[in-house]
Amino acid sequence: MQLRDLDWLVSIGDHQHVSAAADALGVSQPTLSRALARCEAELGARLFDRVPDGVRPTPAGSLVLDGARDLTTRYARLVGSLARVVDPDTGLVRLAFLDSMATSLVPSLLRAFHAHAPQVRVELRQEPGHDIVRDFEQGGVDLAIVSDLPPGPYGWHLLQEERLVLVVPATHRWCGRTAVDVAELGGEELITTPPGFGSRRLVDGLLREAGVAPTISFESQDLATIEGLVAAGLGVGIVPEAFAGQSGTVGLRLDAAGARRLIGLTWRTDRELAPPAERFRAFVLRQAAGTPTRATPTRP
Repeated sequence: MQLRDLDWLVSIGDHQHVSAAADALGVSQPTLSRALARCEAELGARLFDRVPDGVRPTPAGSLVLDGARDLTTRYARLVGSLARVVDPDTGLVRLAFLDSMATSLVPSLLRAFHAHAPQVRVELRQEPGHDIVRDFEQGGVDLAIVSDLPPGPYGWHLLQEERLVLVVPATHRWCGRTAVDVAELGGEELITTPPGFGSRRLVDGLLREAGVAPTISFESQDLATIEGLVAAGLGVGIVPEAFAGQSGTVGLRLDAAGARRLIGLTWRTDRELAPPAERFRAFVLRQAAGTPTRATPTRP
């Protein structure tokens, strides 16, 4: 049986007449009668008794009608709920982003998109890059704002480029300088993110290229916390320039070509985006149309 057959059974039960139900459904009486016979054969029970003024459900028919009403009602509710999710004007966008984007890029993008599509709901996930990749693999997010281009079938559009700087306590001996060579960090205690984080890969790459292996004094998932620990005199850190000075640290330029972080919007290219997510993606790409796209992050 198909859902249409269950809907037809409910109509027969409501009208208690095959001809009246056929007229209401816009089908011929023979077509409806054949559908009823097919349902009775599949279920192995007579569903309606004929009476002088139409039909009446048998005890088995009453049971089937109750189930048919429940199933068709639930299906109609499902279709309605699905429409609300996938409708490009009122649906849902599932967006993941890095913790470090929480107070800068993401709020400005969301403010602009909300003005553009006020009834579209955006479900946010604020998490590390490796968790974002896992969510993509499990189908838990539609789009993400990240600093690493994940391996595999992902699209990418550059949104902004950030300079990485060295932050030092206000009492540090380098405070009078404007720049530091990465090779000079060998004798410093470094505060950074744990292994596996995108920012840690950037820092490790800079240090490796300079042939430096500093002592890691503290690790934190949060870049703002790292800046605060540096301000407390517990070490130095390499963070995006926007974080420098928030708690009284001093930011120094790093003399290294790779001292930058690229931030972009990414999505799976092997899956079709739902209409609301595609609308968000297209909007962000239009907003960032003036951003140079020649710089693309290296796959980890």
